[in-house]
Amino acid sequence: MATQPRAWQRMLSGRRLDLLDPTPMDIEIEDIAHGLAFVARWNGQTHGDYAYSVAEHSLLVETLFARIAPGSGPKWRLAALLHDAPEYVIGDMISPVKAAVGPDYGHLDARLTAAIHIRFGLPAQLPAAIKKQIKRADRISAWMEATRIAGFSDAEANRFFGRPNPALMEGLDILLRPPVETRKAYTERYLALISAL
Repeated sequence: MATQPRAWQRMLSGRRLDLLDPTPMDIEIEDIAHGLAFVARWNGQTHGDYAYSVAEHSLLVETLFARIAPGSGPKWRLAALLHDAPEYVIGDMISPVKAAVGPDYGHLDARLTAAIHIRFGLPAQLPAAIKKQIKRADRISAWMEATRIAGFSDAEANRFFGRPNPALMEGLDILLRPPVETRKAYTERYLALISAL
């Protein structure tokens, strides 16, 4: 008798997350922060002594989102911080790989996103206007990463990510630090936002 392939992952918290049917009860911020701090953006193809992690990227996106939508409040800033949270389990696939995998990747990401949102008091699906503003912040972050640590020229980054408003990036930089430091910063930012709700 054939057995079903395992479709769950054990987290360091002890939770078992079913990837095919994720439930909010099996999601912990410590697992997300830990996983994202150890997942490299750009498949690790960046300059520097440390990989640029999804957790670091998420912190930058949340900051950019707050500049784009200054009156958004902690609820939607939390949504920005968690925008790539499913990657703590499924990793960060670059866009060409997502395209090659096809729609199954999108379905898995959507299931995990909904469970994560519900776990932290957000709607399963974000309002379109908020989602659009987070996506704009995400693209600006990608432009900054591309030009500062991933070897893209400004012109090349403009073509792929759009030309960002320089005022939105003023005073911001790409931080490269040990994963444990990024994990701590991500967790602290989460706690600050959740306590402000």
